[in-house]
Amino acid sequence: MNVTQAATPAPADAAQIVLNTIRHPVIMISAEGFITFANADAEDFFRASATMLGRHTLSKFVPFGSPLLTLVEQVRERRAPVNEYRVDISSPRLGVEKIVDIYVAPVPELPGSVVVMFQERSMADKIDRQMTHRGAARSVTGLAAMLAHEIKNPLSGIRGAAQLLETAVSDEDRALTRLITDETDRIVSLVDRMEVFSDERPIDRYPVNIHIVLDHVKAIARNGFARGIKIIEDYDPSLPPVYANRDQLIQVFLNLVKNAAEAIGSDPQGEITLSTAFRPGIRVSVPGTQDRVSLPLEFSVRDNGPGVPEDILPILFDPFITTKPNGSGLGLALVAKIVGEHGGVIECDSTPRGTLFRILLPAWKETPVAGDSDARSGR
Repeated sequence: MNVTQAATPAPADAAQIVLNTIRHPVIMISAEGFITFANADAEDFFRASATMLGRHTLSKFVPFGSPLLTLVEQVRERRAPVNEYRVDISSPRLGVEKIVDIYVAPVPELPGSVVVMFQERSMADKIDRQMTHRGAARSVTGLAAMLAHEIKNPLSGIRGAAQLLETAVSDEDRALTRLITDETDRIVSLVDRMEVFSDERPIDRYPVNIHIVLDHVKAIARNGFARGIKIIEDYDPSLPPVYANRDQLIQVFLNLVKNAAEAIGSDPQGEITLSTAFRPGIRVSVPGTQDRVSLPLEFSVRDNGPGVPEDILPILFDPFITTKPNGSGLGLALVAKIVGEHGGVIECDSTPRGTLFRILLPAWKETPVAGDSDARSGR
């Protein structure tokens, strides 16, 4: 019986197969600026065949002065990869509203050559990521103001009436008046938490040592809600200060670590990992301007709990979204609001083996950003 074996493709053919399988446009640009390789998705993206692309330089296919050309030159000069989020490369050839994330990396084996991978953004994702999360948090601003005025005042009267009744009823009925008082206090506490969303005052920012913040959060966790859970540190000690408000950072990481501890529950193998790292190639756009802000500081909280349900993950930072039986769903919405107002980005990756919250924030610079308070390095 004859058995026919599939021929193993040559290395070059295998590479072509792999790159054509990647569902993102990938091109390679020579030192002279010519497009020397394009996968199948890149042909669709640029609306030209690989042969046609190879006859021209990249500048032929993107608008004059495109930030993509600047990125390519930067990578050539620095010989280091760069990620750029939300780059507008719209043109008559490529189409209107062409917003992409770009990854550019040098090719060590071919000096001067770089590889570019594009990730297209859907229309629903055209809003900047940090503004999306901030907007989700702000969606309860009007509700919070209304509740403060229309609910807290009547609740105060109900609580006062319950306290007066407590002195005139039997011991058996006194439990009911205390229940009224306790539930009234609980509702007031919830309204107070929601009022935070309507606070639009400028943030008082200054250089903050993130490791001091994380150590403070870890001490609180170990002596309270995370008692018995192993907390691992994976720090980069060389990080510069983060440009932020210390108290608000503590609030952010307490929320994230508390969520991680609750996800782990009583699992004796539960672990929470706090990590810090430097990511110099990550930048995002500033809404309403042409500026792009570098977010080189990455802070992460990872747990090995059961993960976030897949249907909840896309709306995790929206108000009132929670998987806890008695949760209000305001904790992560507040975290997103704080991170967004610091000019940062928060992301969540989750699998059945654990959850990772990643925060990207700007580093401190000697010249403060206009509109913020004077630097106070003693914080």
